Amino acid sequence: MPVRVLIVDDHALSRRGIASILGENENFQVVGEAVDGEESLKKAESLRPDLILMDIRMPGQSGLEVTRIIKNQFPQIKIVILSVSDDAQDFFEAIKNGAQGYLLKNMDTTYWIDYLMNIARGESPIPRTIANKILEEFSRHPHKQPQVESEILTVREKEILLHVSNGFSNREMGERLYISESTVKNHMRNIMEKLHLRSRTQLIAFVYKNRMINN
Repeated sequence: MPVRVLIVDDHALSRRGIASILGENENFQVVGEAVDGEESLKKAESLRPDLILMDIRMPGQSGLEVTRIIKNQFPQIKIVILSVSDDAQDFFEAIKNGAQGYLLKNMDTTYWIDYLMNIARGESPIPRTIANKILEEFSRHPHKQPQVESEILTVREKEILLHVSNGFSNREMGERLYISESTVKNHMRNIMEKLHLRSRTQLIAFVYKNRMINN
């Protein structure tokens, strides 16, 4: 079954462009559009989409505020924040408010499709342009890696962690490390259990906030 998508953006041109991108792929079905937070709440309830593409800045309630409300009411709905900003802080705020992903509007359409398919499969890779921004920012403020976190992860788990932080999907990590995708998933599950995290997005935010990577 195709992924049912609700597009939320106050600009008609943006909505049409996004609908056009998704309409060319049989894996997605645009089931509705909304122009602001209030309308998106109503349509999330009536349509129950699988995925919402949420503009970060709209008149009235911001996309981040609406994301928090929708996730509280309908936690099964996946939400990807759309933005023109690659500011790392915006990414962290999106994750904190419950979003599964963060997508830049100026990215190549092929990347959009691959990224959203990963989200639909339960992965939440960080866009690499944002990963680079975060790495640049943290490199200016070096911080010693927490000893307790370093000790509880195996060498392979640290390799997985590095690849996750650089925005690779499970399939891409498997190809780079010469292991199966199911093995990558097992490593991901073990890492999140050790760090007491519940989702891939929490893991990504945790990694960057705690400087658990070498720049």
